[in-house]
Amino acid sequence: MTGWNIKKAITPIFMLLPCAVFAKSGSVNYSWGADALASMHDFVVTMMMYVQYIIYAVAGGFAVIAAFQIYIKMNTGEDGITKHILTLVGACLFIIGASIVFPAFFGYRI
Repeated sequence: MTGWNIKKAITPIFMLLPCAVFAKSGSVNYSWGADALASMHDFVVTMMMYVQYIIYAVAGGFAVIAAFQIYIKMNTGEDGITKHILTLVGACLFIIGASIVFPAFFGYRI
């Protein structure tokens, strides 16, 4: 018998057998889910704090580099210094907003 013929012969037999695996329903204990959800919440909030520190470090490095670029542009007399200064100030305001204001808006304290 080929593989296709075996499948054709076995399929009706399996269709007549009752299925032994059903989804659990009725009196299922879901209390472990609440504990797991609470521990996952604590883990995510803890990781938010570490990610925030990494973002502060990276943003600080970018701010120093941008300040040096602005300083070099001022010394060479290039145009567009005001645009770069406003871009740096806007980036600093965004970091402050994203790390302090947004979590406070959603009720998190990091």
